[in-house]
Amino acid sequence: MKHVMHLVRLLLSGIHALEHGEIPMDARAYRGRLLAIRYGETPWDEVNAWRFELHKQFEDAYARTRLPERPDYTAANAFLIKARRSMVDA
Repeated sequence: MKHVMHLVRLLLSGIHALEHGEIPMDARAYRGRLLAIRYGETPWDEVNAWRFELHKQFEDAYARTRLPERPDYTAANAFLIKARRSMVDA
């Protein structure tokens, strides 16, 4: 069930990323529910229903996201080079 818990957590993160343009680092709102899945305390039918619900939410969020189709590789590369240089010069 640990793998299912991670699948659900990733779906939740993906939905948030598509809707808000950022990757959430805090899953406290779902902690109890995720741990119940991990430890097999949630019946499979309930887990599977939530998973299907999250897949639907993910697809809906993907359809209306304002995120670009591809990242700006030039800007990302420039940021990484600047960050690495700042560590060398420090």
